Amino acid sequence: MGRGDLSNAEWARLGPCLPKNVGRGGRWKNHRQVINGILFRLRTGIPWRDLPTRFGKWKTVYDRHRRWSADGTWDRILRALQADADAEGRIDWSMVSVDSTVCRAHQHAAGARKQAPRKAGKRTQPAQHRPYEALGRSRGGLTTNIHLVGEGGLRPLATLVTPGQWGDAPQMIPVLERIRVPRPAGGHPRTRPDHLSGDKAYSRRNRRYLRRRQIKHTIPERHDQQAHRQRRGSSGGRPIAFDPARYARRNEVERLINRLKTYRAVAMRFDKRAYVFHGTVTVVAVRLWLRS
Repeated sequence: MGRGDLSNAEWARLGPCLPKNVGRGGRWKNHRQVINGILFRLRTGIPWRDLPTRFGKWKTVYDRHRRWSADGTWDRILRALQADADAEGRIDWSMVSVDSTVCRAHQHAAGARKQAPRKAGKRTQPAQHRPYEALGRSRGGLTTNIHLVGEGGLRPLATLVTPGQWGDAPQMIPVLERIRVPRPAGGHPRTRPDHLSGDKAYSRRNRRYLRRRQIKHTIPERHDQQAHRQRRGSSGGRPIAFDPARYARRNEVERLINRLKTYRAVAMRFDKRAYVFHGTVTVVAVRLWLRS
């Protein structure tokens, strides 16, 4: 076992979640060897063609990652690990935090073809990523935003990639709606935390959404909103309840972002397609759940 490879304990947890050899065609190459190659590339950020030969053919490793990113296999693996953790009581639903981080995009991440992408396996690539490929141009160059919801154990519950210039407030609702933790005993998956924390970037529209879903929240009010409410007098409404002790736990999502960005393929985007980069972030999330 090399540095950064899956341990025997991690493989014992991950193995039952992987797809089996079904249908026509050749058999899968060794899943453990291929996943170790994917993890090596995400950790180091090297080009796929430069993978060490101990992981097999580089194209096999890349094709496995691309295919599982396109058909949602990585997302299903992540949900399966979350379901096991929830059944064992290892998810801190009492406080989750939402935030985003900007990732610089390498020049090789640009230049994706404009036309509709080809089919990958039985399913097409996710349509929501086709128009923009989640690349935004700013004064610093090409960037991509990762919006995420993290729980108290420094593990992501849901992620969303968007162009770098997209704001935090409009993306809070889409990323929260991606939380779906299945229940092994049956029933609807859990989609709602008990309490949510966010910074001043999240607006009154986000608070209304949380109240409608009966989710308690700790989001500070911006100074301009406070001044506007005070100018309106009694018609401005009551001040927003704010708990500084709960807000102090928002550092958990910042520490989670730091853990994600220890993988160089997340800290700097090299993938041309947004669905592949989303798969890259999901693989790192899977690794964090395995190591917990």
